[in-house]
Amino acid sequence: MKKLENEKELVRKAITVGTRYAEKRGAVQFEATDSANEKMEYVYRLLVRDKLLQPLPESQVSQQAIRHRLALWAASLEKK
Repeated sequence: MKKLENEKELVRKAITVGTRYAEKRGAVQFEATDSANEKMEYVYRLLVRDKLLQPLPESQVSQQAIRHRLALWAASLEKK
């Protein structure tokens, strides 16, 4: 897995856009005390469920893999 040049900023954007998407969809109401890792995992699983992201094999799911997959998703949003 090749690290993206601006992966940290893309992950922040993915969390922001993803949490907004989840809340507008009525799937969840995030609290201020929720950690970034919890938000990342929830957003990842919601996007997979809605078929906006291709799922990772369950044996490969990790925080690093989720972070990278969300960064790629955020990068694709910038291109649109």
